[in-house]
Order: sequence, then C-alpha cells, then structure tokens
Amino acid sequence: MSLAPQFAGHRWGSNNAPHILEVYLDYVCPFSAKLYKRLRNEVLPFIDQNYSGKVQFIFRQQVQPWHPFSTVVHEAAIAVEKLDPSKFFVFSDKLFDVQKQYYDESVQNLTRAQIYESLASHVSEIGLSSSDFLLLLHIPVSIKSEEARNAGNKITNELKWHIKLGRQIGIHVSPTSLFDGIIDNDISSGWTLDQWKEWLAKKVI
Repeated sequence: MSLAPQFAGHRWGSNNAPHILEVYLDYVCPFSAKLYKRLRNEVLPFIDQNYSGKVQFIFRQQVQPWHPFSTVVHEAAIAVEKLDPSKFFVFSDKLFDVQKQYYDESVQNLTRAQIYESLASHVSEIGLSSSDFLLLLHIPVSIKSEEARNAGNKITNELKWHIKLGRQIGIHVSPTSLFDGIIDNDISSGWTLDQWKEWLAKKVI
C-alpha cells in the first residue's frame, strides 16, 4: 500500500524495500502500545541488522471512536509530522509512553483545548515549538452561532485521509497488521522477539 508524500514520516526503512509491514495503531489502545514498543525496541532493529533493505515499516493511524479522545491524540501526531517529519516516531514513542494520561478516565473532565495544551508540553520535550504546534490545532471561535463552520483545524483534512484509508480496506480495530498488503491475523501484540524472528524467516525472501 502506498504512502502519501506528506506522511513520509510514517515510514521506517527504505521506501524501495520490496516488503511492507503496515500496522494500524491507536495511541490510546494498550494493545497498540505493547506491539509498537516491541517493534520499535526489538523487531525493527533486528530487521535492520538481518534484513537490511528488504522490509519497510509503515505506521498507520487508527482512530477508534469508542476511545473518544483518540482523535485529539492522533491530531497531535500529525501536527508534529507537519512541523518536522523526522520527529514523528520520536513523538509516537512519547505518546505511547504517556498513553494513560489520555485514557478516558484521565481526560473526561478536560476541554479539548486543555488536552491540546497537555500534548504541547510533550512536543516541547522533543525539541519542537509548542506554539507552532498549537497553531496547527487551533479551532477558530465564532462569536455568533450562525457563523460557525464546524470546519475543524489545520490538521483535520490530514486526519480524514488516515481514517478514510482504514475504512476503505476494512480495518476495524487496533492493532491490525498487514504484510505486503494482506491482513495477517496471526500477528499478536503479545509476540516475543523470537516469534517475530520465526515469522520473518517465513515471510521475507
């Protein structure tokens, strides 16, 4: 599956690698966090050492509506990529590390703007401008209700792209993994590195 050029930061590895591992992940899903951390800390380094140039990894964003604040956190990741594509995975690392801060129980009494401010503090930690970040997420306020446009922010169209992609190929939950365009339901968030090694040995030519 191709990757739109504006989302190049979602790719790890060479875009010329013949095999593509895509994983649909939700930043507020604990199973997504478990799988992502295994990939980042163990599997992708193993691929780099043993299958260099043969496998690329694409992070696919999967907003799950039963986690109401998932949308806001995914917007933040896209905003960071827009500011600096090289920071996408670094910020994703941070989001999964602080995941519980954005669980329903943690943010149910906060406004959307307050959650943006919280996310902005993590943006500062990775060396980006929190004010530039917040400008991308700012929603213009209309004084009169009849002037309201419900048009979202400067990230809304990019977020729609990710959601449409998942919907059109039938992705329902996270994490969902694809290899060379085909969903592989055998892949589990509970897999050890040894299980990944066995799987890769069968899949990578």
